[in-house]
Amino acid sequence: MKSAEQQCSRSVETSKKIDIVFKAFKRNYILVPLEVFGKDPYKTLVSTLLSSRTRDEVTLEASKRLFSVAKSLSELGQLDELEIAKLIYPVGFYKTKAKYLKNLNISKVPNNHEELMKINGVGRKTANLVLNRAFGIPAIAVDTHVHRICNVLGWVKTKTPEQTEKELIKIIPESYWPDLNRLFVSIGRQYTTNKRLVEFLKKEKLVD
Repeated sequence: MKSAEQQCSRSVETSKKIDIVFKAFKRNYILVPLEVFGKDPYKTLVSTLLSSRTRDEVTLEASKRLFSVAKSLSELGQLDELEIAKLIYPVGFYKTKAKYLKNLNISKVPNNHEELMKINGVGRKTANLVLNRAFGIPAIAVDTHVHRICNVLGWVKTKTPEQTEKELIKIIPESYWPDLNRLFVSIGRQYTTNKRLVEFLKKEKLVD
């Protein structure tokens, strides 16, 4: 019984620490550019797919150019690969991404992880972001910002975003999942080096 009580106490203490971090990050939140596409599944999927290895500001402008011509999946399907490539340039690997977009072969964006992961160019982060942002389905989308900050906070000791996702699922209550990516990405974009990040976390009394 004592062991169970101790375990429960540790769980409550962990939840309190998590809540303190989330509140501090909300106070310091600055809009993440790609959030402007809100809950639109098509725009969320395409812009997130384009964002890999590309600055958000570049992705945002490329996405806007593409969406001005292709306002839906059906309109996107009517463009040829070269047209798409010209519209999304200069995002990273724009030729490969143009090929992915030309060959989406879906009539609507899936609202489940399994079907999203079948789409070429869609990894775990993109699938989870689409579920979370577009469909309101709780999921933890781990990119380099989330991975880095969670390791600096000491929440995880992992080497890859995939490992971080698995560990966060164990320790972060589901009620926090919807806000995790956008808050951590915002902080990561503001504090791009570990030195500056640690200074911020110390100022907010989130680390010693």
